[in-house]
Amino acid sequence: MPPSVADGLPAAPNSAGASSHIQSSSEDIFLPRSPCGRSTGDDSADVTSEEKRNIRLYKNREAAKECRRKKKEYVRCLESRVVVLEQQNRHLIDELRCLKELYCTKGS
Repeated sequence: MPPSVADGLPAAPNSAGASSHIQSSSEDIFLPRSPCGRSTGDDSADVTSEEKRNIRLYKNREAAKECRRKKKEYVRCLESRVVVLEQQNRHLIDELRCLKELYCTKGS
């Protein structure tokens, strides 16, 4: 079944190349063809290599931005974990020191 205009797909050239025939669900539509072979209708699917490059660069920039944001959040989480673990470590060292003192005083 040929693509419909609603799908946003470019029209396929016929054997003569003069126009293309697109069949939608209820009616037939004929789009004239330009000399270079592209239809003169609104072809949003036709994207030049420069536009593709710009889209790719934009998407890459956004992905890199998101990656840097996630990395910063990850580093913040690690830093807060370090603070908590250092506090626990100090507390355990103090507790160990107290227990050693208590054990040494009972033994004497």
